[in-house]
Amino acid sequence: MTHARHRAARRPSTPLTELAAVASEQMGTVGRRSAVVAASGGLVVSMLGATTPAMAAPTDDASVGALAAVDTEAVTASARALLVTETVVSAPVDAEWTIDAPAVSVSIPKAKPKPAVATRTATKSTTSRSATRVANNPIPQSVSGNAVLEIAARYVGVPYVSGGSTPSGFDCSGFVKYVYAQLGVSLPRTSSGMRSAGQIISRADAKPGDLIWSPGHVAIYAGGNKQIDAPRPGKTIQFRSIWQSSPVFVRVG
Repeated sequence: MTHARHRAARRPSTPLTELAAVASEQMGTVGRRSAVVAASGGLVVSMLGATTPAMAAPTDDASVGALAAVDTEAVTASARALLVTETVVSAPVDAEWTIDAPAVSVSIPKAKPKPAVATRTATKSTTSRSATRVANNPIPQSVSGNAVLEIAARYVGVPYVSGGSTPSGFDCSGFVKYVYAQLGVSLPRTSSGMRSAGQIISRADAKPGDLIWSPGHVAIYAGGNKQIDAPRPGKTIQFRSIWQSSPVFVRVG
């Protein structure tokens, strides 16, 4: 009986196994520092900087490239020479650093003054109104030399203000009291109190500066048939004719 001959079992040959075989043959040439790294997609041969004479010269096997040695001494020689020839810069331990910065000044702008034109206009307007009032209410000649009337004449044109007792506004008794106070004479605040503050005299004996009283009103006699007073709301202090039918003349001071 003749038995059939079978071929001995062999390891299958693939491109990967062939590359591994070639690499194994060159391991002696590459040296101990070479490493064979197997990757999932193939085989990578890494040369870890061999510096043996075998690595410096190319081999006859074209399938493996030889890596040329790098002379680091020659590469760095020029740099070392430059460092030696260059001037050495040194600084003392206690050196101080300064920075030149420009001086900065801050200025706050001043508020602009109000236009002087407006002030002059207002002054001219006030003066014009005062002149008009004086023209419409001429000051009697009896005022000259009479202390009471000279003070009273300063306030011609001041408006009537109920309860007023200052140059910003007067009522009748507030005006009379204010004028006499400039001469050091203190009078009651109300017109009824002023009736009994001095001596009652006749109209014939009355002199400029005396008081003219009537129920609810008081004025200052200006001579002749004139008086100066604060008439009523809407009017201003002025010289005008005596309008009371039977006034009472009172001398104070």
